[in-house]
Amino acid sequence: MNRIKALILLGAFSLTQASWAEPDVYVYPVWSPYAATVVGTPARYRAELPEEVRVTHLRLTVFEDREVPDVLWYSEELRYSLAYQKEKAPLIFVIAGTGAGYNDAKMRVLQKAFFQAGFHVIALSSPTHPNFIVSASSTGVPGHLVTDSRDLYHVMDLAWQQVQDRIEVSDFYLTGYSLGAAQAAFLSKLDEDQQLFNFRKVLLINPPLSLYTSTNILDDMFAKNLGDDPEAIQRFLDRMFGAFSEVYRKGDFVSFTGDFLYAAYKERKPPDERVAALIGLVFRLSSANMVFTSDVMTNFGLIKPKHVKLSTTDSLTDYFKVATRVSFHDYFNEMFAPYFKAKEHGLTDQELIEMLSLKSIESYLRRAEKIGLVTNEDELILAPGELDYLRQVFGERAKIYPRGGHCGNLEHRDNVAFMVRYFMR
Repeated sequence: MNRIKALILLGAFSLTQASWAEPDVYVYPVWSPYAATVVGTPARYRAELPEEVRVTHLRLTVFEDREVPDVLWYSEELRYSLAYQKEKAPLIFVIAGTGAGYNDAKMRVLQKAFFQAGFHVIALSSPTHPNFIVSASSTGVPGHLVTDSRDLYHVMDLAWQQVQDRIEVSDFYLTGYSLGAAQAAFLSKLDEDQQLFNFRKVLLINPPLSLYTSTNILDDMFAKNLGDDPEAIQRFLDRMFGAFSEVYRKGDFVSFTGDFLYAAYKERKPPDERVAALIGLVFRLSSANMVFTSDVMTNFGLIKPKHVKLSTTDSLTDYFKVATRVSFHDYFNEMFAPYFKAKEHGLTDQELIEMLSLKSIESYLRRAEKIGLVTNEDELILAPGELDYLRQVFGERAKIYPRGGHCGNLEHRDNVAFMVRYFMR
C-alpha cells in the first residue's frame, strides 16, 4: 500500500515563480499530454506563490441524523478549509476534481493563488471523495452531476453560515478543476434559481464535457495497459519504482516532487503507453475508494455482501482488491444506473448518460456570460470533437492553451496569472 500511496502523491507540486502578465508566446516544455498530466510544470515555469497562507481547517455536520457505518467512523463530519483575509474581500469557492480532497495538491495551488490575490478561499472536496460521500452525499451514490451539485450547494450554504461571522465578504465567486469544473457549471445554474450567492464570475478549469465519456477514457488507459491481472499491476509498479529509484540516486532530490518526475521523464523517456498506464492506475485506485465507500454507505452489495457489517478492526484488503477490478463502466451499469432508474421510473441508460454531460445545460452555458473556460488543446479526458464543441459553446470566454494534458499546466505562471486576472477584471 505504501507504493500505491506514493504513486497517488506523484502529482504533488509547488509553485515558485511569478508573473501576472500573460506573454505573447506560451512556453510549456512537456510535449506529451500523458507526461504533462503526471509531471506537471517544471520549477522554472511555475508561478511564485507563498509557502503558507492564513488557513483554518473546519468541520461540518451536514446531516444530524445520519448513521455512519462503524468502518467509516472517521468521516462522520465533512472537512474543508477557509483561507481568510483580515479585511473585507471577495470569497471564492473551489471544488476539487475526481476523488480529490479539499487539501490535495492542486487545491493548495489554487488556494494559494487566490489568497495571494486577495480572496477569501473555501476549499471543498469532490463529492466523489470518501469523506464527502459519507458525510454530505444525499444519495451515497456519487457521479450524478445534478444530484452531486445540489449536495455541494447545500454544503456551501452550511459552510458560509459557519464562517460568515469570521470574515467580511464583498462578492462571491466559484471555480473548480476537472470534475469540480463540471460541477461548478451546474452549481452556477442552480444558484441562478436559489440566489444564495449570486456568483459574479465562474471559471471551469479543464472540465470533462461528458463525465461518462471521460471516465471511460481513463478506464481504457488502465485496461489497455494493465488489465485486471494483479501480477501485471505489481510488475508495473516494480518497474516504475525501479526506474524512479535509479533517477533519484543520481539526482539531488529530497522528495517525489514535480521536478523529480520531470527529471525522471527526461532521462528515462518512457513511452506514452506506460505513462498512460500510470494515469489509469491512479484513476482506478481513486475510483476504487469511491465505489467501496458508496457500497458500504448504501449496503448495495456490489463489493461487500449485504449481510456483512464491517467493524473498525476488520481487514479491508480483500474488499479493496475487488474494488480495483471495478471500472467506472461497471459501477455505472451495476450500481449507479440501477439506483437512479429506480428513483425515476422510465429513465433510460442513454438519458442518464446525457445528464452526466455539460451538453444537458448547453443553452445556459451559451448565455451565461459570467462563466469562463480554460483547458488545453491536448486535453486527455476529451474525446475527438469535444474540444471543438466547448470552443463553439464558450466562444471568446474560452482560453485554450496549446499543451498541458489534463491539469498538467495548472501551476504554470501564465495559467495562474490568467485565472487570477479572470476573477479580478
